[in-house]
Amino acid sequence: MSDGDVLAVAEHRRGDLRPVSYELIAAGRDLADDLDGDLHVAVIGGDVDGFAERLDRRGVAAIHTVAEGEEFNHDVYTAATTALFESLDPSVLLLPNSVNGLDYAPAVATRLSTPLVSDAVDLSVDDGLTAVREMYGSKVETTVEVAVEPVTVTIRGGEWPPEEEPGDAEITPFDVDVDESSVRSTVRGFEEAGAGDVDISEAEFVVSVGRGIEEEENLELVEDLADALDATLAASRPIVDSGWLPKNRQVGQSGKVVTPEVYLALGISGAVQHVAGMKGAETIIAVNTDPDAPIFDIADYGIVDDLFEVVPELIERFE
Repeated sequence: MSDGDVLAVAEHRRGDLRPVSYELIAAGRDLADDLDGDLHVAVIGGDVDGFAERLDRRGVAAIHTVAEGEEFNHDVYTAATTALFESLDPSVLLLPNSVNGLDYAPAVATRLSTPLVSDAVDLSVDDGLTAVREMYGSKVETTVEVAVEPVTVTIRGGEWPPEEEPGDAEITPFDVDVDESSVRSTVRGFEEAGAGDVDISEAEFVVSVGRGIEEEENLELVEDLADALDATLAASRPIVDSGWLPKNRQVGQSGKVVTPEVYLALGISGAVQHVAGMKGAETIIAVNTDPDAPIFDIADYGIVDDLFEVVPELIERFE
C-alpha cells in the first residue's frame, strides 16, 4: 500500500461526541503512521466548532468542520463525506461501525468506487490493508486483505483505546454544496427505546449480573451494590431475555458496547457474545463460583466464590 493520508469522520448525537470518535482517532493515527501520511478528522453538523476543539487530539493533523444540519442525516453525511474524500484524496476512509456509520458507509463507498470493509477490530498495513473481523458471535476470527486503494473501513467501538492526549491540529471549515432537493429526510426528535432511563455505554462504573443471580428477586441485592458503588446496573443477555431487566441494560454483541473504568461481572460465565461488549473496560473484576469460567481469562481481578457471599460484604464495605 502506498503512502497516503487517512480521513476519519467523527460521530455525535444530541450535542455530544460519541466515544467511538476518539477511537477513530487512535485507529487512524496508527494507520497514518504506517502509511507515512497525515490523519484528517471531519465533523459534520451540530456544534462543529465545539466538537473540533474536543477532537483536537494527539496525532490529528487537521480537523475539517462541515456546518450542515444538527443531527445525523444520511443524505448530508453521504454528500459531505464524498466531497471531503475527493478533496483530500486519502488512502483510507474510517467510519464508525455504528447505526449511523453503517447507514451511510455503503453509499459513500459506492459513490467513490472503493472496497468496503465493515466491523474491523484490528487494522494494519503491509502491501495492502489488513483488517481483522470477528464472525459467528465472535467465535471465529477472519483476516481480510485489501490489495487496492483507497478503501473504506468501519471500525467496531470498544476495540481501540480512546486517544486522550491533546493535540495541535489545524481546524478549517469545509464548504459543501448540498443539494437541498436531495435531502429526503430529517430528524424530528428522539425517543428512547425500552426503559430508556440510562445509557450504560456512557457509564464509568458498571455492575453487571448474569445467570448466577438465579432468581429475579435476587436482583435487589445487586441493585443495592450498584447504589453503594454509585455504579450503573447492567446485565448479560439471559437476564434481559427473562424480562428481569430492560433491553437497554444488556451488554454484549446483541446489546451495547461499554468501556467503563471498572466493570464488575457478577455470576457471568463470559460467553464470547458478552465479552465482545465489555472487553474494552479499563479494569475487569469477575465473581464466579466456577474457577474455569471464561470470564476469568480476561479479568484483571477474579474472585472464585458465591456472589451471595461476596456482594453483601462489598455493600457493607462501601456503604
